Amino acid sequence: MTPQAILDNHRFLDEAGDTTFYTKGKVPIIGQAGVSQCFILGMVKFREPLPDLRRRIIDLQNQVVADPYFRDIPSLNKKVREGGFYFHATDDVPEVRKVFYDFIASIDCSFEAYVGRKIPLLYQTKHNGKEAEFYADLLSHLLKNKLNKKGKMVLNIASRGKTTRNHNLQLALEKAQTQNRRKSATTQIVFNVQNHRVEPLLNVADYFCWSIQRVFERGEVRYYNFLKDRISLVVDLYDSKNFSNSQNFYKPQKPLTASNKV
Repeated sequence: MTPQAILDNHRFLDEAGDTTFYTKGKVPIIGQAGVSQCFILGMVKFREPLPDLRRRIIDLQNQVVADPYFRDIPSLNKKVREGGFYFHATDDVPEVRKVFYDFIASIDCSFEAYVGRKIPLLYQTKHNGKEAEFYADLLSHLLKNKLNKKGKMVLNIASRGKTTRNHNLQLALEKAQTQNRRKSATTQIVFNVQNHRVEPLLNVADYFCWSIQRVFERGEVRYYNFLKDRISLVVDLYDSKNFSNSQNFYKPQKPLTASNKV
C-alpha cells in the first residue's frame, strides 16, 4: 500500500461526554455531577504519513514522562504504572494539554463532529431507550456522506464497551447506507476498534472532541478557537430549533460560540 493510500483510507474516531440518561429506576440524571448534557462523536483525517505522526506522538509522550516538571502528577504516574502514558484531555493537567494542543496545531489534519443532545423523549422514541442505538445514530450521520468512494475506508475507533461492539457498528453502517443520498454506495467500510495506548493517533481525536465538549457543556470556546481552522464541521444533530437552512451546522466561517452551551 502506498503512503498516499494510507492517508486516504484511514479515519480516527473518538468521543466526548457519555451516553448515560438514567440511574436505577429510570431516574433522569442528565447534567448531574459526572453525567454530560450531550454526547459527541468525532472523526479526524490526517494528511501526513501516519507512521511518522505516530512516532512523533510517542516521542512527545516520552518527553512528557521524562520531564522533571511533570514527575509528581498523580494522573500521569498512574498511566505509566498501568501500561504507559498517553495524551487524554480529560486527565491531562493544563501544562500537558498545552504541549499536545501545540502539536495538533502543527500538523495537517481536519476534524468533524456530530453532537447528540441528551433528550429523554427522543431517546425513548428514536433510540428505543438504548445507549447503543444512541451511539449508532450519531455514527451513522458521521458516515453517511463517506460511502461513495471506490475502495476501502478503515475506521479506527476508540473502544467504548458495548457501544463499539461489531454488531452495533454494523447497525450504524446500515443506518448510514439507508440515509445515503446516492444509493450506489461503493465504499467498503472496515471497523478497527482500538485503545489509546495501542493507537496514538486516537489521542488527537480525543483532544478535538474534548474541545467541542467544553463549548456545549460549559460555553468555553478557547480550546475550540485554538483548533477552529482544522474543524471543518460540527453538527448539533438534535437541535430542532435550528434545523431550517442547516443552522445547526457549524464551520470555520460560522463558528461555535459560548451561546452553543446546552
